[in-house]
Amino acid sequence: MAATPPLQSFSVLHSNKPSHSLLRPSSNKNRTLFSFTSNLRCEIKGFDFESHRGWTIERVSDMSKDSTNSHTNPSSPLLSVSAVTSASQFPTKNAKKVVLFYCAETKALAEKIAAETDAIELRSISWGKFPDGFPNIFIPNAQGIRGMHVAFLASFSSPAVIFEQIPVIYALPKLFIASFTLVLPFFPTGTSERMEDEGDIATAFTLARLLSNIPISRGGPTSLVTFDIHALQERFYFGDNILPCFESGIPLLKRRLQDLPDSDNISVAFPDDGAWKRFHKQLQHFPTIVCAKVREGDQRIVRIKEGDPRGRHIVIVDDLVQSGGTLIECQKVLAAHGATKISAYVTHGIFPNKSWARFGHDNGGHPESAFTYFWITDSCPLTVKDVMNRPPFEILSLASSISASLQI
Repeated sequence: MAATPPLQSFSVLHSNKPSHSLLRPSSNKNRTLFSFTSNLRCEIKGFDFESHRGWTIERVSDMSKDSTNSHTNPSSPLLSVSAVTSASQFPTKNAKKVVLFYCAETKALAEKIAAETDAIELRSISWGKFPDGFPNIFIPNAQGIRGMHVAFLASFSSPAVIFEQIPVIYALPKLFIASFTLVLPFFPTGTSERMEDEGDIATAFTLARLLSNIPISRGGPTSLVTFDIHALQERFYFGDNILPCFESGIPLLKRRLQDLPDSDNISVAFPDDGAWKRFHKQLQHFPTIVCAKVREGDQRIVRIKEGDPRGRHIVIVDDLVQSGGTLIECQKVLAAHGATKISAYVTHGIFPNKSWARFGHDNGGHPESAFTYFWITDSCPLTVKDVMNRPPFEILSLASSISASLQI
């Protein structure tokens, strides 16, 4: 391996006037010397002018008290400080440049992802229809992405849009690109993962097989990024021609809970054993309550299996919500056992037929009938449009998590 060339050293003299500075080579070849008119001298070791990723002040001394010999006396430092700028402001030279395509539903999320870093370039696709209703799709400047890392941000919100996007997903890897990543924040049909009777169709397996047959790009198999898949065993539905990367929205929830004024009074409730299995390890630092459905006659009733909600702000956590019936039943039993506030988090807010309207906002004192907060991510773009700025709903964006995943 070739040796790394030494970093160029400079001396910077900065006056009290913010608009004037002088940059000139320093006689010290190993260090960069910054001198300021405020009688402070800083020695900076190893500044990389190409990456701008970080800088370290090795020594700061008062020039009015320190002799000129301190330039060469490393034993007299008065201060040692390190500072690192964010990667989103100054991408390193090693950051992977990614071209990100998107469908109509995911445009807003794609723009947020691109805003996270300069390493991601957005490109659009022309989505049209022929007179008979079938897709008429065109990728502008398709030759311009040759040799580049390419990603597509998909949304499979309905069978119709799945059929529109699959041709694009199959076409992009064949355009001589360096690699291909499919970002599918919500993997639909995930609740149809098993057969309970002969003749049942496990459509989760069908969709996994469909994605497993995406053509291989020049860089190898397609990478699939998805969040909080419904059943853990579904990862084994994918074939060898796709590399699933299973991410989670729980870190977003944990950061939001830390910002709450009553963050020290939070308990996490799981509506069933399935939710507990998925998420309890990520939320193990919170007091835990586990609910379960028990059969009483012809009815299935939610009971508290373990934990005590009395006097606590309870956050019900699950991977997805549809009609919301289970969440509401959990809310009632938790309030009946003394919870003072009840909120909810789901990664995927599906809410068919606008079932989100069932969830009212509790301004205080009514945990049995309304929610203090209801957090969802932007994995389901159509839902985001419906509930935006409607308490108790808050949107926790996956943009930063997806941006980081594209750098893997």
